[in-house]
Amino acid sequence: MLPRHTRIITKLGGAVLRNYCTTSVLGNQLKRLRGFHAIRQTCTEFPRKLKKTERKPWVTKVNELKRIGRAERKERQIVRERILQPPENGLLVKELIPVAHQVNADRIKLFTCVSKVAQSIVIYSCGVCGEVHIGHPPHKIRTCNVMGSASNKEHCWKRGDVEHVLPLVESFHIYDRMGRAVSHNERLQVDRIPAILELCVQAGIDLPEYPTRRRAFPAYSISGRVVDFEKRFPKEDAPGTDIYDCGFWQKINKISEDNKYVDTQPCHLQGIAVSGMEAWERLRSGASRLMQKYAVQTCGYCPEVQVGPKGHRVRNCQAYKHQMRDGQHDWQEATINDVVPPVYVWHVRYQQSEKSLVNDLKKYYGMLPAVVELFAQAGASVPNYYVGMMREDVAVPQLDEEKLVV
Repeated sequence: MLPRHTRIITKLGGAVLRNYCTTSVLGNQLKRLRGFHAIRQTCTEFPRKLKKTERKPWVTKVNELKRIGRAERKERQIVRERILQPPENGLLVKELIPVAHQVNADRIKLFTCVSKVAQSIVIYSCGVCGEVHIGHPPHKIRTCNVMGSASNKEHCWKRGDVEHVLPLVESFHIYDRMGRAVSHNERLQVDRIPAILELCVQAGIDLPEYPTRRRAFPAYSISGRVVDFEKRFPKEDAPGTDIYDCGFWQKINKISEDNKYVDTQPCHLQGIAVSGMEAWERLRSGASRLMQKYAVQTCGYCPEVQVGPKGHRVRNCQAYKHQMRDGQHDWQEATINDVVPPVYVWHVRYQQSEKSLVNDLKKYYGMLPAVVELFAQAGASVPNYYVGMMREDVAVPQLDEEKLVV
């Protein structure tokens, strides 16, 4: 009897073991597929608004920054010459010069398309908190939660403009990218231009109104100190030509002047929207390529941006604990959302274009960047990256059906 029971127990054990192995293999395959799907999936999470006391997320981890700092300090102790690569040595990255010209052209084209589409589709802006809504009528979602807002948190809508859809992020124009940073006393003398335009200028675009120094010979690093072996500036370049006594107060809208000479080919609204959507995608992808080589700095607590390897020394930060920093900015590496910030708005579906979005059903609504929402309502197709945020696959119930939703 004993051997027979032993055989039965052995068979059962083998079956259980095979079952376990099969389940483990399938589980590992599912994990791999799930991980692969997570890599390939589009953006589905809504952007989270940072608190006033919260710092922007680091692009590079803090431990990695500390390791790089220790390596640089150790390198400076050794007296030797280190060959720098463009653009660290002051020279341009030749393969990125056409990218800079394309980004500048897309910037002008995008502004033109937004201006033309905004003449047909209404843009609303809250006069208290600054929230933006695209299309008529404006939504009734009670998210106005700032100082001075109404007790019921409803928005105070007024007609918006292109600047609410494409907010202008400015940066100090730097004549010499490897020179010293702008001091606090020079804050009213150095021109401030759009950060995306300053990035294109440093990457190879030449504008007569914003001169910049172009080196013919590279700079070198000796014991951690950058040494420039050019004995003198070229005669046609003069340091300080970009500094004006009243340059800060006599600003000219260069974007508007450039748009006068831009003519979009399609004459109908949908064609302009499609052209603008393509310009928006090319602008962000091209600027991301430029920022991989040309460093851009942003404050960790406020929207200030400075294009260049170092931030300026102007003490105009009024964010969290600015008193401890004497008004100076807490610089860190910037992202594309700092240079070209997307203003997220509630997505209005085609079936709901004549109805206002209500507060009770806000968890069923999607969101999109204001530029994408504006072009989408004009007839352009939304890129695949934003499809998950639209929540078009979620059925929005009626107000009387909300309690019946499982």
